[in-house]
Amino acid sequence: MSEIALKTRPPRLWLTEAGAMLQLSWPLVLTNLAQTAMTATDVLMMGQLGPDALGAGALGSNLYMAVLIFGIGVMAAVAPMLSIELGRNRHAVREIRRTVRQGFWAAVTLVGPMWLFLWQAEAILAAMGQDAGLSAAAGSYVRTLQWSLLPFFFYLVLRGFLAALQRPFAAFVVVLLAVGFNGFANWCLMFGNLGFPALGLPGSGIATSLSSTLMVAGLAAIVSLDRRFRRFRLFGRFWVADWPRYRAFWRLGLPIGATLAFEVIIFNGAAFLMGLIGPASLAAHAIAIQIASLTFMVPMGVGQAATVRVGRAFGAGDEDGIARAGTVAIGLGVGFMAMTALVMWLSPQVLVRPFLDLSKPGAGEVAALAMSFLLYAAIFQIVDGAQVVGSCLLRGLGDTRIPMIYAGLGYWAIGLPLSIMLGFWTPLRGIGIWIGLAVALAIVAALMLWRWWRREALGLVRR
Repeated sequence: MSEIALKTRPPRLWLTEAGAMLQLSWPLVLTNLAQTAMTATDVLMMGQLGPDALGAGALGSNLYMAVLIFGIGVMAAVAPMLSIELGRNRHAVREIRRTVRQGFWAAVTLVGPMWLFLWQAEAILAAMGQDAGLSAAAGSYVRTLQWSLLPFFFYLVLRGFLAALQRPFAAFVVVLLAVGFNGFANWCLMFGNLGFPALGLPGSGIATSLSSTLMVAGLAAIVSLDRRFRRFRLFGRFWVADWPRYRAFWRLGLPIGATLAFEVIIFNGAAFLMGLIGPASLAAHAIAIQIASLTFMVPMGVGQAATVRVGRAFGAGDEDGIARAGTVAIGLGVGFMAMTALVMWLSPQVLVRPFLDLSKPGAGEVAALAMSFLLYAAIFQIVDGAQVVGSCLLRGLGDTRIPMIYAGLGYWAIGLPLSIMLGFWTPLRGIGIWIGLAVALAIVAALMLWRWWRREALGLVRR
């Protein structure tokens, strides 16, 4: 090999990895944003029904999201399992089909208890001390919304399959169509347009269930008809058991689900704590967290892509490839969040202004609080990007149990008590809650990245 080739090959490998990571990441980022847009559409249309309907919808949605997030985490096991298998054997067909089948089986196993739980939504909310009228309205909404779980979990399995094959664009196209359909179905079923009955909140639940069915039907059609995917015959011999693979799926997926639940529930809890401080703090928190959640979609998409890239390199025994994929993902995810943090730090008023009509009474106080929260959200941004990318990198190595423990430690043993202490026992109030959240994310990020950098010493990769 010539001296020129020796000098140019390493940069070319890094550029190739960066290009592959970006090519895989951007459809995943857009898919995440589109799914967020679907939820935002529901909230906007509920608001048209009135404040009581919006409040009932929020109660029902929060209960639904508590089980949905856990299921999303379990279904996330599809991508690393398939990626590792494809890294071992890029021509694997039967193994891929069997893993996807067990993903479907896991979804069916999961939704039974979830449906039973959500069917009792009204009683659960009433037991939590919520208003009886709002609880009844939320219960009627959840009883139509809950049927979206199974098709959505099936959609996630197929999306994981496409991501592992590094073909995620089809999932973005399907979910983009579903966003439009969801808005149209809400318009018809909630408000009684085009001759449909005006069902109110239950109509929104039906619209979401129909949209989820459309999403899985669209991906099922693509993987069955497209020549790049149909050779896998994903739906063939669906009832044939593969118990070792089924157990392996749960061993990987359960800790991912628990990790996501630990994180999401503490953020829901932060909103409750803000409500105890006062309405202005709650409204300001809602604005700040909405901005942070929007930017979070980018490192989350990068992390999802990193799971696939690391998983493939891990399956192939390519330690250099694992290192390159991880370094590129951390650079992209944390680098993007550093830029958004700079915007939050320098121009918080520009970000807050679209959420408020400053001519309304009390809007100025909310705006001032939201801008102060964003100053701490700037720090929050960087560590949030680091923790999601770090956890996804470890996921690509099939390492999910210890990261789950890290999440429980950082969010619940340290972050939540610190938020309560600073929020209620010091003059910091709402800012103290945000400091607690930022510290929790920083601890989890540090632990995740430490484990990633020590992966060889910890025996996570083959030497």
